[in-house]
Amino acid sequence: MLDRGINFHYYAYMDENTKTTHYGRQELGELGESLAREMYEGKGFRIVEQNFRCKVGEIDLVCKKDKLLVFCEVKCRQSLVFGIPAEAVNAEKVRHIRRVASWYLSQKMRLYRLYDDFDMRFDVIEVVFVGDDHDINHVENAFWE
Repeated sequence: MLDRGINFHYYAYMDENTKTTHYGRQELGELGESLAREMYEGKGFRIVEQNFRCKVGEIDLVCKKDKLLVFCEVKCRQSLVFGIPAEAVNAEKVRHIRRVASWYLSQKMRLYRLYDDFDMRFDVIEVVFVGDDHDINHVENAFWE
């Protein structure tokens, strides 16, 4: 079972027929976000917010590297029966993420010294759990400003 420093064994259970681990929805999301965080940190990014919530919504990760600010949506699946994870980021979800990013920037720009000369990107991290292992796909610039 994947551990990655997070204690999921209480919530996860083994399917005796298939010998695969099944996670609850919240635990699956937390594990996926942890993997995404590790991936960004491995690429030299600093995680400035995780599960940022405000009056207009929530965003999974906000990362910064030099003058690049990345808003990231993490999508996880235990199966591809209902499609690949990024397909869940539809037009409504994109509008929602943009609203949260806009609110975030209006409140935090001075904090990160982001004025006119910074770049912004919207990413999607797909995590598919296959048995006790996972596949991760980083979709950079998944949609534009």
